Amino acid sequence: MHCPPSRVISTTCATIGSSAACLASITAAPSRWCQSIAELWVAIDAETKLVPCWRLGDRNAETAYDFVRDLAARLSNRIQLTSDGHRAYLEAVESAFGSEVDYAMLMKLYGSDRASEVRNSPAECIGCRAIPVIGKPEAKHISTSFVERQNWCVRTTMRLYTRLSNGFSRKIEKHAAAIALNYFAYNFIKIYRTLRVAPAMAASVTDRLWDASDLVSLLEAEEREERAA
Repeated sequence: MHCPPSRVISTTCATIGSSAACLASITAAPSRWCQSIAELWVAIDAETKLVPCWRLGDRNAETAYDFVRDLAARLSNRIQLTSDGHRAYLEAVESAFGSEVDYAMLMKLYGSDRASEVRNSPAECIGCRAIPVIGKPEAKHISTSFVERQNWCVRTTMRLYTRLSNGFSRKIEKHAAAIALNYFAYNFIKIYRTLRVAPAMAASVTDRLWDASDLVSLLEAEEREERAA
């Protein structure tokens, strides 16, 4: 899926939902998965709400490189990019985009008093600091609000990310498959309320609304090609 011109992309790397509990229960996954937390990395176009790419992996530089390179390969023009304060993004963005991006990092500052917090609630955000990194990002577009809202959508549409529940996946392969199906439906099937079209249509990736039968047809075509090979 290659995206046409877009102005602002925001990315995040966050442990959302019951990822840690999910991976603690995995028995058939590689040992490296059993020893770490699977985090969902997501990019979203602020204008069309398209999710051009996502990645499931550790919170390390290797996953950051893979994720950002995947994003760069799907874009057809220069963009403004905002990430959260995860330091792994710094080298990953430079490696994937070079100087052909307007990139800023949004650092959120949190209070240290946890006395008033409840279980699983984040610390209070007491401020933000926008740091231009590459190019000339416009201050009014430096934001991670859209991708944070996308994280909330993941929690509400995917049972395996509901906090304090038993809806987690027991195999990393099934976990990844569930996320892939979610984003296929989000991009191509569901109509975004404020856009009145699916995000993929708003981004001119497709000119029609897809349904589940289209995905089945793609899978059947791939299976036929594999058998023919």
